[in-house]
Amino acid sequence: MRKFSIFGFGLIAFSAAILGAGPAEAELVIQVSKATQRMTVVRDGQPIYQWAVSTGRAGYGTPSGVFGPQRMARSWFSHAYYNSPMPHSIFFHGGYAIHGSYAINRLGGPASHGCVRLHPGNAATLFSLVSHEGPGRTRIVIN
Repeated sequence: MRKFSIFGFGLIAFSAAILGAGPAEAELVIQVSKATQRMTVVRDGQPIYQWAVSTGRAGYGTPSGVFGPQRMARSWFSHAYYNSPMPHSIFFHGGYAIHGSYAINRLGGPASHGCVRLHPGNAATLFSLVSHEGPGRTRIVIN
């Protein structure tokens, strides 16, 4: 079995550590590295996408941990930050979400108020994928 290295861990070992020693419970794993500002999307143990993201800038940390999607909104506007558009939002921890951003020139470096920003096209792809696979079969891993 071929291993794919993500953030210095073999995927099999990483999945076992995060999801338990038995068969993986989640079919879709969204891994976000705050250090590299990259997201890797893994379906059934195989990486299928890798994208630049923007996580929280200084003073606005993005939470670390393992989360599941709590709710999803195709069209959302931030109540806390000037009614900013958050297309294809996948909320994972209170008001924190993975969502599209039109500030695409900032992707690849910390820039948000704590959310995980993606290019709008990538956010639409991810939203569709999570909708298809099911939020209950999706895990979001942020480190």
